[in-house]
Amino acid sequence: MPDIAQSWFRPQEPSSRMGAYGMKYAEIKNAVENNLKYFLKWTFLSILIGCAGGLIGGVFGLAIKKAAGFFGSCHWLLYLLPVSGCLIVWLYRTFHEEGNRGTNMVLDSISSDASITPATGPLIFISTVLTHLTGGSAGREGAALQLGGSIGSLIGKALHLDQRDLKIAVMCGMSGCFGALFGTPLAAAGFWMEVISIGVMYYAALVPCLFSSLIGAGISGKLGLSAEHFTIVEIPEFGLKPAVLIIVLGILCALISMTFCVFLHEAEHWYRRFFKNHYIRILAASLILIGLTLVTGTRAYNGSSMGLIEQAIEGHVPYEAFFLKAVFTAVTLGAGYKGGEIVPTLCVGATFGCAVGMLLGFSPSLCAACGMIALFAGVTNCPVSSILIAFEMCGFEAMPYFALAVAVSFTLSGYYGLYKSQKFIYSKIRTEFINRKAN
Repeated sequence: MPDIAQSWFRPQEPSSRMGAYGMKYAEIKNAVENNLKYFLKWTFLSILIGCAGGLIGGVFGLAIKKAAGFFGSCHWLLYLLPVSGCLIVWLYRTFHEEGNRGTNMVLDSISSDASITPATGPLIFISTVLTHLTGGSAGREGAALQLGGSIGSLIGKALHLDQRDLKIAVMCGMSGCFGALFGTPLAAAGFWMEVISIGVMYYAALVPCLFSSLIGAGISGKLGLSAEHFTIVEIPEFGLKPAVLIIVLGILCALISMTFCVFLHEAEHWYRRFFKNHYIRILAASLILIGLTLVTGTRAYNGSSMGLIEQAIEGHVPYEAFFLKAVFTAVTLGAGYKGGEIVPTLCVGATFGCAVGMLLGFSPSLCAACGMIALFAGVTNCPVSSILIAFEMCGFEAMPYFALAVAVSFTLSGYYGLYKSQKFIYSKIRTEFINRKAN
């Protein structure tokens, strides 16, 4: 009977060893070639899409800046809200885009086989400028998402990319436009990889999205569009008591984020229920907005309200500011005016955090910054991107505070979200596959 141990440890013949090495070499060679092809392909595509996204995003950002400036200097523009609203409805009807779901449509184009209509980009550009010109309470990143997604989709289809690559091209376009508008390339790259399916990141889009966002931010900077940056007035030394206070703020921001999401969605349902006609719906909203502006006696809640965010980071805002901004935004977006939800979210979070800080007697400026980022994490369900945007907008000095606020708000905010097409692949609180859409 042969010695089994000896047969196991018997040296292999040279030919068999060379065969094994040859197979390994072929595998490595094939992997290197495939990876290099991917890298070169998406370097070229991300440069192309990033340049287009940066240029169009930069022009759009400058147009929004001009529109906001006109509104600030010409107070009578507020009374043209009914005109701008009807014009927006007319534009979408003329191009047969009444059913255009905006941001949700773009997200669906990545998570499913839905496609982005060619008219999406031009329509959202014009409509968002009109909204800001006449004082609607909205942001600009929703337009950036739709503009960028439209750019990526058009370029991808022109180059005959397959369905999988087309999805990456859409994310690449969104990153380029977002980076151009906010000057936060790291957050711009990570956000669109993270926001679509919570629990799963699209790592295949890492290089394209990062390259595109950096290029977009660079081009918009050359056009004169400055990056958003806030300086926190006071950052106390990190310790047990400050940590507990920020955890409390994170818990409160989780509650506010759920309320804000419900508020926005219910406003849209309420308009559709009581005003079946699109024109009547947006006319009613314009009258409500004009009335609210006159009653509050300030234009601070119209437009994106970046001034309110700056005041909050400086440590002083009215206690009711967060509530009023939420009301103005729900009235505007629910009726059909166009724009984004993220800048209003940052404003609601910053003003709420500042108010909590003033009540607690603990650095209202730091609480404003933490509230801003915590609410962003709660409504978008993107903790990694939230921390990145905090670093890029406010610096690294308050890092432990940002991390605590984001972690707590994300965990406790449930399955609510700004975008109903967003999917939760895995549970927030258990290692469990759930695959459900946002509330």
